Amino acid sequence: MRGFGFSKYVPNEVPKGGFDELLKLFLELLNYTSGDAGEALAWMNELDKQYNITNDEYGMGDFIDDLKQKGYLTEDNQSGQFNITAKAEQGIRQSALDEIFGKLKKSGRGNHRSPQSGQGDEKNAERREFEFGDSLDQIDITQSIHNAQINHGIGDFKMTERDLEVEEMDYKTLTSTVLMIDISHSMILYGEDRITPAKKVAMALAELIKTKYPKDTLDIVVFGNDAWPISLKDLPYLQVGPYHTNTYAGLELATDMLRRRKTHNKQIFMITDGKPTCLKEGTKYYKNSIGLDRKVVNKTLNMAAQCKRLKIPITTFMIARDPYLQQFVRKFTETNGGRAFYSSLTGLGEYIFEDYIKNRRKTVR
Repeated sequence: MRGFGFSKYVPNEVPKGGFDELLKLFLELLNYTSGDAGEALAWMNELDKQYNITNDEYGMGDFIDDLKQKGYLTEDNQSGQFNITAKAEQGIRQSALDEIFGKLKKSGRGNHRSPQSGQGDEKNAERREFEFGDSLDQIDITQSIHNAQINHGIGDFKMTERDLEVEEMDYKTLTSTVLMIDISHSMILYGEDRITPAKKVAMALAELIKTKYPKDTLDIVVFGNDAWPISLKDLPYLQVGPYHTNTYAGLELATDMLRRRKTHNKQIFMITDGKPTCLKEGTKYYKNSIGLDRKVVNKTLNMAAQCKRLKIPITTFMIARDPYLQQFVRKFTETNGGRAFYSSLTGLGEYIFEDYIKNRRKTVR
């Protein structure tokens, strides 16, 4: 007798307490401990006491041994201190990318393609008549034959130039990006950790560029009382300091870095939760955290205008919703001609990824 035979489905689940499951938790905790492996493992021990994340066959000791054997962890024989390796740093970045890019795929927001199109390397849904100079591989053969049948009939089939239909294509540009991260003290004030999501987004964006857009460049600038560049490997260890917010210094450094890049498409992404409160004048700092200081604000707006003259748009991701701060961001955005998002911490990654991919797409006719 013909038919289908069915058997009971047994899901292939990862056993509780296995290495892969514990590794995901360990890499996530490293974000919150700023790369302190010993503290992350201590947290895991506490979680194990409360929630039994390991079992009798595979304990925390086994997990630590595997971390060392698989190259995620090293141990100082004299002090007994654990340190993460480059492999673990890459694992943190990949974990952040999977988390944020996975949400982006599920969100159904789309790729926000440019409203115009031209010759390029990625097809879109637009069609038009064939024009002299179009590449042959742009011709939609199926639709062109369909047009010929409609225009001339099936019995005496012929195809003319006017029957040809061309698929439009998006052209993806090389892009140089500077990601600015606010590390002033307010990023951990009021019981809200804002620096960890910012770091996670930076690591995910770096991993995306490295794996999908290897010819693009990403520089990372942190700013507090001063501004300075950090390397990719420094990101997991980044911490907030007892700093004010010198937005001007961050923009000045980011602009200098982009000037040295030879790409035509340049942009600045700035993650911040507050207003500019600091300037450096010679060897001294001018600081004022009360309200919006006119001197600090005007100099920051002048820097935004300079970026506009250099054709460097600034996208500000504001993770605070105070009305007077939003008013400043609106003025800042208007001066630069860039964009601003008033983002929650949970949606920060999706916003930045969408905007980055959108800004890579330019059109050539």
